[in-house]
Amino acid sequence: MSQPAGDDQFELFDLRVEWEGDGPCWCKAKAGDHFELHGEQLHFPPGQSWSIYTLAALLPILPAKQRPCHPNDWMSTDARVACPDPNCKARFVIRRCGTRSFNHAAVTAEPLATSPQDPSKKP
Repeated sequence: MSQPAGDDQFELFDLRVEWEGDGPCWCKAKAGDHFELHGEQLHFPPGQSWSIYTLAALLPILPAKQRPCHPNDWMSTDARVACPDPNCKARFVIRRCGTRSFNHAAVTAEPLATSPQDPSKKP
């Protein structure tokens, strides 16, 4: 089924990723440290930094958490990701905190496919 002409809008959830834990954290994170993801842009509060290893553990799951899913899908309920350091007991909680609308044409040079089953076919 193709989209109606001129309708290339879609929505993504904004996400807030927050460090929660107690005890020593070798990546220097502190309880309450967080960042937000709006579309494809990461937003960090002034003065906060994040370990590249922590980000590497979180980044693969964020696009999936941004998208709507079936209510029974585990992606709609599971919100915690373990710190990648096996010596750290910290968790990172990912919360959906709003939605934002985007237009396909504003985020890619590729035109919409005529059929969602075959993205290689262009209109």
